[in-house]
Amino acid sequence: MTTRRRFIAIVPAAGTALLAARAVQAQATAAVDPKDPQAVALGYVTDTTKADKTKFPKHTPDQHCGNCQLFQGAATAEKAPCTLFQGKQVLNKAWCSAWTKKAG
Repeated sequence: MTTRRRFIAIVPAAGTALLAARAVQAQATAAVDPKDPQAVALGYVTDTTKADKTKFPKHTPDQHCGNCQLFQGAATAEKAPCTLFQGKQVLNKAWCSAWTKKAG
């Protein structure tokens, strides 16, 4: 049987847990900022056709996050998490120098 005192103790804890879960979810849906130091170091661009061809001569237009091994979503997803950018999402048509062809 739940007492009033126990109920009053449980409600704030449950509320705090819910807020924490929402904060983690919001962080996971944040997009990578191309100006972020890690993104800059990797040459990250939100559109693969805008990759610096001088700096990355091996880049080809068919390389994009959606067909990269590090992309953690379906190949057709508009955006998804990337193992390089913890807690952030990359656009399917984006690219960075860590691009690695997805197996299979």
